[in-house]
Formats: sequence, structure tokens, C-alpha cells
Amino acid sequence: MSEFIMAQQNGRNIPLEDKIFGISRLANEMIAEKGEKAVTNATIGALLDDEGKLVVLSSVVEVLKNLAPEDYAEYAPIGGTAEFKQCIKKAAFGKYQPKCFTEAVATPGGTGAIRNTIDNYSKIGDQVLTSDWYWANYSSIAQEMGRTATTYSLFDDGSNFNIAAFKEKVEKLLSEQESLVIIINTPAHNPTGYSLTLEDWDKLLKTVKEIAGEDKKVTLLVDVAYIDFAGDPDKYREFLPKLENLPANILPVISYSASKTFTLYGMRCGAMICMTPVKEVAQEFVRVCQFSSRASWSNCPRASMVVLSKIYEDKALLERVDKERSYYCDLLLKRGKAFEEEAAKAGLKIVPFDAGFFASIPCDNPDEISKKLQQQGIFLVPLAKGLRVSIASITEKECRMLPAKILAAMK
Repeated sequence: MSEFIMAQQNGRNIPLEDKIFGISRLANEMIAEKGEKAVTNATIGALLDDEGKLVVLSSVVEVLKNLAPEDYAEYAPIGGTAEFKQCIKKAAFGKYQPKCFTEAVATPGGTGAIRNTIDNYSKIGDQVLTSDWYWANYSSIAQEMGRTATTYSLFDDGSNFNIAAFKEKVEKLLSEQESLVIIINTPAHNPTGYSLTLEDWDKLLKTVKEIAGEDKKVTLLVDVAYIDFAGDPDKYREFLPKLENLPANILPVISYSASKTFTLYGMRCGAMICMTPVKEVAQEFVRVCQFSSRASWSNCPRASMVVLSKIYEDKALLERVDKERSYYCDLLLKRGKAFEEEAAKAGLKIVPFDAGFFASIPCDNPDEISKKLQQQGIFLVPLAKGLRVSIASITEKECRMLPAKILAAMK
């Protein structure tokens, strides 16, 4: 949007319409005109079943239906209820409960955690670092907070984590800034489905410690939004102990989305959780993040906090929820592997994929290819470096059909 009538641009790049929601709107318009069978809408960032219906865990719905009025009508404390703050740490860390100081602050989904971390752990005018394949909202949030997002190349020539590019960018930024927020989206990265290995984590943390030294402040914002749909929950949490007891000037902040884990998307439930060996740093985290919450959304919905609290106080209920989620996680993994297999058969190059809601295809003209596919009733999200496919919102059959269609549109 180049001209403003009353609003101030304030250095932001504000489009006429959000790209993802705009393409999804076009898909829905074609569905209305030609019917659902004529359209493959692989833009939706939520898990749908094979009938195209939103997956909502029935075990969670039962709890929701039995809430008392005060469970959803009363204001929640700014940082979240005491019970919620305890159970959200259990949900986020699983069996790897940290041996350090941890504090949780409720946020409206993972987005709120990202917003508050950037606000409190970087300065106005700073650059925030993430990989070159990234969720576009990182950049939007940074702009809104008076910062900018900058990137490093996620993959090297061997399609492995590019530690050299990461190191080069961290060195550059910390030579120019007193502090640095680094956003790491893993496991089941949005938009590629990539997951850092334990070896990748060792290299990353060694690099950060060496460059930060004792003087620079680094905040590692670990966006684990899709961790509970990546596969074995214990396996995909094995990296967490590596974040315990880092030097005091390196602060891990876990951005956890209960909205996704418990299929409560519209109830905006999440938390930011710090991990530090220093009690005062943890206490400060609560104070500054609650201040930011109060100055923006004030407090989060109580209902979702109560739902999670009730689930974690009932062992049998928690087992039901975990079992039901596991079923849909397996469904998602089958779709992802189907897409990966068919891409290999067709000769379509995709970004290294492990698990999660999305897979990505590198290409030079994503907007043009996206429009060509739309003419065939196929709706994908064009990114800066390629196309994003939501395998979460389409069937396994569609996952097998898409690679050849995408490749043909690229020729």
C-alpha cells in the first residue's frame, strides 16, 4: 500500500490484504462457484480431516462443554492463572522438565510470545534474526515493533543446517548491536517441515556462546508451535535439556502454542516460557512480559486456560487427549511422507522435510507459478523463495497428486 489517507505508515510495509488469507479467499470463491471437488486448498494453517473438516479433539471439546460460567466469563490474571502456568510447562517440556529457573506468561497463541519477546529483548531499530525460509508474520511483528527481520541461509549446498551462514550473520549483528533476538522454528518448521538435529543444536549453541562472550545479550526464541504434531513427543523434545543452564547472558524463550496442540485455534491459547540459571532474570521476565501483555491484549481467554488445567489434573483424561492427538498426528505424518515420496518420483525438488503442517518447494517465480496453479483449482502460498504446501489441510490422495502438477506448472 503506497498511499495512506488517515493512517500513518510508520516505516511499515502494509499490504492491501494478507497474502495467505487472500489466496484462501480466492480458493473459497472458486469452491462456491465450482464445488469442493474442483479445488485443492493447500493454504490453510490448520489440521483438517479427510472430509475437509477442522480437526477438533473430542476429548477437549467435552471439557469445554462442561465449563461453568465463571470458567469463561471471568477475567484471567494478566500472566495466566496459577494452574495454567504450571500445566503449560508440563505440556511444553513433557518429561524434560528443566533443571533451571523457568517462568511462564500466558499469550494469545504463539504469536503473542513472539511479539512480547521482540518487544522486551531487542531495542527499537534492532534487527531480529531468523532463517531465510520463515513464517512471514515474523517480519510483520518486527516491523510493528519498530524492528526489522533479517535472515541467514537455512541450508548449505548439502541441504544441511547452514552453521557457517548462521555464524556469519550472528557475528555481524552482534558487532553492530548490544543484544540479539534469534528466532528458531523447530521441530516441524513452518514453512518447510524441517527439524534441527541434536548435532545442529550443539553447533548452534556453541556458536552463540562463542560470539556472545560475556558482554552481548542473546535471546533464543524457540518457536515450537508444531512440536506435538511432529511425531514421538519425547523424541522431538530431546533438544530441550541443551537449553538448560546456558550462560546468564543467553536466554532461551520457548514459544508454545496450545492453540495447535489442543486444537483450540480460535481460543488463542499459548505461552512464553523462559529458561535461565539466574533467578533474577526469570523474575524480570515475568515483570516485563506481563507489562507488555497489559499494554497490548491485556489478558488472554480464561476458558482455554481452565480447559488445560482440568486436562492436566485428570490423568485418565490427559491420556485420552494424548491418544486422540496421536491418531491425527499419524494421519498428518502419512500425508507428509506421501508428498515427499511423490515429489521424489516426479523429480520435484523440495526443501528438506521431516514433519509438520507444511512442505515447501524452492522456485524463482513463486507468484507466477501460484497463479498458474490457481487456474487448475490448486491453491498454494507463494513465499519469497518458493511455494508452501499445507499438507495439514489436504488429503493423502491430494498430497500424492500435487507434486507432478506443481512440476508441470514450473516448466
